[in-house]
Amino acid sequence: MKKILASLALVGLMVAGTAAIAEEEQNPAAPTHFPINEPKEMSWSFAGPFGTYDKAQLQRGLKVYKEVCSACHSMNLVAFRTLEGLGYSDAQIKTLAAGYTIHDGPNDAGDMFDRPGKPSDHFPAPFPNEQAAAAANGGAAPPDMSLLAKARGVERGFPRFIFDIFTQYAQGGPDYIHSLLTGYDQTPPAGMVIPEGTHYNPYFLSGVSLKMPKPLSDGQVTYDDGSPQTVDQYARDVSAFLMFAAEPHLEERKKTGFRVMVFLLLFGALVYMTKRRVWADVAH
Repeated sequence: MKKILASLALVGLMVAGTAAIAEEEQNPAAPTHFPINEPKEMSWSFAGPFGTYDKAQLQRGLKVYKEVCSACHSMNLVAFRTLEGLGYSDAQIKTLAAGYTIHDGPNDAGDMFDRPGKPSDHFPAPFPNEQAAAAANGGAAPPDMSLLAKARGVERGFPRFIFDIFTQYAQGGPDYIHSLLTGYDQTPPAGMVIPEGTHYNPYFLSGVSLKMPKPLSDGQVTYDDGSPQTVDQYARDVSAFLMFAAEPHLEERKKTGFRVMVFLLLFGALVYMTKRRVWADVAH
């Protein structure tokens, strides 16, 4: 047994040493994996089995989306009435929806027409189609943000993904979005070639740079609640809002899951005690 354990330890040291050598030999100007830097793990109110959304943060994130992100990114799957989860009243949602122009139709005459938005409408896209979006953004159409916080994320290697099962880590998307939005001011390594018309960001999931220029700057969005008007705060708030947009029923899901686990524990205890009582007088 001691020989087996010693052999396993030796193999582990060899693998670790090989990985360390490979990492040292890797040319920083020609990375072999992306993102170059792993997203920073942030502290989110909705993290963990008992996490909940911070409604004030979500409202700030909506404001950042409306004033910055919505110029390029759509949210085609999010209806205005979903914003009830942010703490808005029906009247506030109707007012917010009416501020948008919805292209609707055809009417009885077969014509398309414009009308004010209704709570049942979805956020309108900034471009009529994907081709127009790509043409206006250097050939790369900005992704829809409806499910972005669930669709994006970096794979977490062993053994972290094992621990994630118990901690219920599901914040990979918000962590990635926050790191990407705050990662523009870094200088690329010497010798790295940045394609023309793109912007270096070591947190980008698909390469050394991306078409989107730095979208946020300090003081760009005015907050009414006294929160810091910084790039970091904007990125935190819009990342949390996009998590809500992708999973508006997160709180209900966690409450239901907790109740189910309590029920299963109680049911298991009752089954065990019943088994002990039924078979108590039977010789084993």
